[in-house]
Parts: sequence; C-alpha cells; structure tokens
Amino acid sequence: MDVARLKQSWSLVAAHGDQVPLYFYSTLFLAHPETRQMFPTNMAGQRDRLVAALGHVVSHVDQVDRLVGFLRDLGADHRKFAVRAEHYPAVGEALLATLRHFCGEAWTEELAADWAAAYGLVAQVMVEGAQAAESQSPPWWVAEVLTHEQRTFDVAVLTVRPQYLLPFTPGQSIGVSHPAVRSWRYYSPANAPRPDGTVELHVRAAPGGVVSSRLVYGCAAGDQIHLASPVGDRLTLWQAGSSDLLLLAGGTGWAPVKALVEQVAAEGAGRRVDLYVGARSRTEFYDSEAIDKLAATHPWLRVSYVAGADPARPGESVRVADRVLADGDWRSRHVYVCGSDEMVGHSVAALTGAGYQPGQVHHEGYGKHWYGPAWRTMTGAGAEGPGTTEVGR
Repeated sequence: MDVARLKQSWSLVAAHGDQVPLYFYSTLFLAHPETRQMFPTNMAGQRDRLVAALGHVVSHVDQVDRLVGFLRDLGADHRKFAVRAEHYPAVGEALLATLRHFCGEAWTEELAADWAAAYGLVAQVMVEGAQAAESQSPPWWVAEVLTHEQRTFDVAVLTVRPQYLLPFTPGQSIGVSHPAVRSWRYYSPANAPRPDGTVELHVRAAPGGVVSSRLVYGCAAGDQIHLASPVGDRLTLWQAGSSDLLLLAGGTGWAPVKALVEQVAAEGAGRRVDLYVGARSRTEFYDSEAIDKLAATHPWLRVSYVAGADPARPGESVRVADRVLADGDWRSRHVYVCGSDEMVGHSVAALTGAGYQPGQVHHEGYGKHWYGPAWRTMTGAGAEGPGTTEVGR
C-alpha cells in the first residue's frame, strides 16, 4: 500500500465537503437497503461522521500498531448497532464507489487496490474485536429507570439499574440509547461503581438531540433504556497516581467529576482535592445538595461554586479557570477538566498559559463525534456529549 497516495487521495475527496457523505449513504442504502436500519432516522447529525472516521483510519493505516486497540474496541462497540461481519463488505463497496466518484480522473487501479487493502485490514481488525467481545459482554445492557428527577428545565438526573452488572471505571463514558430511537449518546456515570450496580446519569437536553431530549422529557421511572460498554480513559485517575487533585466542572460535566470524588473517598488515599463547580447562573447548580453533602462528609474536599453571571455584578462574567488561577498556584496537582467544549477549551488554554504542563491537565477532548470519547482519544480530534457538548450530557 502506498500510504502517501492514500492520504493524498483522501484530501482530494474531503475537499468536496458535505457532498461526500451524501453520496456515500445514498450508494450504501440503495445497494444494501438492509443497512438503513442501523442508522438514525434523522441523519442530519450523522452524515459526516462515519465517512470522516473511515477516511481518517484508512488513510492512517501505516500506524496500524497504534490503531489496533482502538479498532478492536470500535468493532466490539459496533455490536450495539447490530453490525455483523457481513455488513463490512457493503460499507467497503460504498466507500470505494464514493472515492472513485470524487477522485475522478485521479482514480487508478493501483489507488483502488490500495484503498481496498487498507479498508480490508481495518474491517478485519474490527470484526476480530467484535468476535472476541462476544464471550465477554453483551452488545448492550437493558436497564430499568428507577428514578427520574427533573432538576432544571433542561437537566434531569436518572438512576438506572442494568439487568446485569456493567463494569466501568470512574471517568469513563457509556453509550446510552432509548428503545424508541436508533441513536446513541455517550454519558459519564456520576458515581463510582456501586454494590447494587446502579448507575446515575446527568442529562442535559441538547437542541435537536433525540436521545437527550427523550431522556429528559420523555422518560419516567419504570421505563427501560439501553447501555453500552464503557469507553475512554482520559478522565480516569490512574494518570494522576497518588497526587492531590484540582477538579474543574462545568454544567453536567460535573457528572464524571462526581464519580472521581466518590472514587477518592472509596480509596481513602489521603489526597487533597479542591473542586470548582461552574454554571451559567446560581439557579443552574442542579446538584448542589449532593455537592454540599460530599464536602461536609470529607474534610479533604474543598468546594467552590463559580456562577458565570451574578446579579450582584451585572455585566461581569466569571469563568471557572480564571477563578481557579486567581485563587492560587496549583501546579503541584493533577488537574481534571470537564464541561462544554467552550469551557474545556478556555480552561486548558488558561492553565497552559499559566505554566501548567499538558501531562498534568486531563480532559476528554473536544468534538461531537459519533464514536464518543474513544474516537476523540485515538485521533486527538478537537472541537451530542454532556450539556451543549459536556460529558454526561
């Protein structure tokens, strides 16, 4: 395979923008209508994601050692879409037809062979990952909604109980779907693993988000939802060793941070933890009762609330990271940041500018990617998650 030729051709195709995914899905669904049921009814937010993922992965097939773990996990994860081994050739066929169409005269037999070989390798690893996962976990877990609390107009807190134990590490994200829709969103559990296996989810209804809107406005105790295997490790505590922590949470980005606080409490390691919780206004601190209880119970935890807009300071906006830097020098600590893309982006930039090292500032990444945190971790990609794009959104 000529990797340079693959990358050059992908750049040529990607320059056609939205026309590429439109052509790809039209080709796939016309030639293989049985695949349509694996995708959301509303494709508006979906169209570019699969094609972008395929293009990125296949054109970076020279980094196969780096990609193998991700691709195996991706193959296992795709079981929740009812993807089977026989579907991969159909996707590959549509991909090559799309590439041929947009490459035009630049498309050659050699280039076709390169793309076919690269896609074949990717598909093989994903199929192997799916097959290996069959003996370890189901494609998804059915979970009962035990409680549904509407905390604000657009935020709900759900407690759900999977039929079988769903193992996860605090800071990871799990796929969540409702049987009424064919879409999945990734949410970070707002708790450390519990003996009874229950999971707490903090969900903000995102504009146009079919999953988040269903969970916030169209879900009640007694309903069933589906959960998928956990992904991602950027927000897990293993990276911090035994260091003291500085935690920054914005909106429903508080969910994974809450899980980290519970993990510290369970470990009893004697860490010092300073927690800054931000919201747009004082009325949006939707989980303050639980936060205050944690602070009152654990003397090693110090909590500060940061309201972006305060009636006492009209016209003035306060950001979490700015408040953190004004309060002291935390460069001896590991820092975890979770919230909207805007909040995370500003916080990371502010901390980096103040001398904090990349290895001590942990965040999930940016972007509304179909594959969730695992895709962002693998690609280092930037830009539906928690809140507007918050974790556990």
